Amino acid sequence: MIKININYKNNLIDSILIKGHAEYNENSKDIVCSAVSSIAITTVNGIMKIDHTLINFEEKDGYLKIEILKHNEICDTLINNMIDLLEELTKQYSKYIKIMK
Repeated sequence: MIKININYKNNLIDSILIKGHAEYNENSKDIVCSAVSSIAITTVNGIMKIDHTLINFEEKDGYLKIEILKHNEICDTLINNMIDLLEELTKQYSKYIKIMK
């Protein structure tokens, strides 16, 4: 199961931790893992292209931690959009993804 922890500080998202594997299918055919990875990495890449000082991130197999260093409208919008997309995905694949806020 993929577990997504969203941590808040002063009512703003402070960090997001995505870890685990969906185990929906074997690794090379796991559409749930692929979807979560695509959503998260696209968001990280977009933020980094805009301003690389807004976030820190650490990525390895089955693990992505995003720390929001500076809040602004663009960064917060992209992060919230990522969470919205992950929540929609969770509706269809709730056996494989869990979001904790």
